[in-house]
Amino acid sequence: MKITVNNNEVSMAGETLSVRELLNQMNFTFPLIVVKVNGHLVKKEEYERIFVGDGDNVEAIHLISGG
Repeated sequence: MKITVNNNEVSMAGETLSVRELLNQMNFTFPLIVVKVNGHLVKKEEYERIFVGDGDNVEAIHLISGG
């Protein structure tokens, strides 16, 4: 399948991936991350239940704090 992740087209194996599987495959391991799939916010507790498929647009934004 082909999806867009942070404005970059990416090819992934399979027809669907859960948000959690996608984050793991993309090595997005920051503890504070905001994920949107096709413009809809995905809560952290929904990462295993929400799936990404061919043509979907995913935004994964890493939140960084500092002083």
